[in-house]
Amino acid sequence: MIKEFGYKNLMQVPRLNKITINVGLGEATQNAKAIDSALIDITAITGQKPVVTKSKKAIANFKLRENLPIGVMVTLRRDRMYEFLDRLIHTALPRVRDFKGISEKSFDGRGNYSLGLREQIIFPEIQADKVDKSRGMTITIATSANTDQEGRTLLRLMGMPFTSAS
Repeated sequence: MIKEFGYKNLMQVPRLNKITINVGLGEATQNAKAIDSALIDITAITGQKPVVTKSKKAIANFKLRENLPIGVMVTLRRDRMYEFLDRLIHTALPRVRDFKGISEKSFDGRGNYSLGLREQIIFPEIQADKVDKSRGMTITIATSANTDQEGRTLLRLMGMPFTSAS
């Protein structure tokens, strides 16, 4: 990357800052046990205890009150971040049905990448017969890259399976 982007210093090379995993649970307003099962699943996947996110405002149409638990999230850094990324790339993503690669278009303009998964059972830590409901999650990979091209190159060199047709 130093030659490709013309960096003058080794510290200019982009690196991963953090990986954030977020599970939104809309059904938690009716089913309080949904939060508990999501906590168990995300703890098993990441090896770190997630934080319960709560609603900021009351919205009557969604039967939502203020400070009601509506999701879980966890932020991974350092060694756990790299272990999770390795398991995501080499184990979980190939287990997705009809997997042909992930889109290159989910960058935010600053080199950060977001990826949505439809079900948590693609991770080997989750036992499919003990899952009560299939839940999706959003995985955001924050990098120190300044542009999408730098972030895309960094993730591609780390082994991220982007689709070849772009």
